[in-house]
Amino acid sequence: MFELVFTRRFSMAHRLLAGESERCALPHGHNEYVRVSLRATQPGALDGRTNMVLPFQRAKSVWHQFIDNHVDHALQLAQDDPLLGWFMQHEPQRARRILVTPGDPTTELLACLLMAKLNAFLAADGGVLTCALIEIDETPTNTIRYSGDPLAMLPQPRPAGQCWWRRADMTITDT
Repeated sequence: MFELVFTRRFSMAHRLLAGESERCALPHGHNEYVRVSLRATQPGALDGRTNMVLPFQRAKSVWHQFIDNHVDHALQLAQDDPLLGWFMQHEPQRARRILVTPGDPTTELLACLLMAKLNAFLAADGGVLTCALIEIDETPTNTIRYSGDPLAMLPQPRPAGQCWWRRADMTITDT
């Protein structure tokens, strides 16, 4: 089976408050790589004419716009992080650039959120492709890889229709 594989780099900052790492409780950043593998939802033989599942440009353009214009340089905060409230009150124009997560914005959670968002984009484009695998290199030595149904792994903090990761738009927050 063919897979279309795309890699994108982005910079981000986050902090983790619920875990055991005091070091990660202070805002800090990473330069990350996200790699996605897309598969045809209805695999078949090459057609003898175009001989492709979908043109690369079509398959990756919305995803790359989302990563480049919304995820890159976004601050990632949990929905109950006090910093989110501070931004909403004091700098609401910047609060829209905060990627809000249900619980600590770990790389594991981000992988599921981004995979769900990509699948929403792909479904809105006719559902020819689906994301089979996502990898995020948090550092040169730490990588998270996920395959499966990301929605089954995500916490369900509110009705599904209100979750930014389920919508085929460019949002990264529901606030």
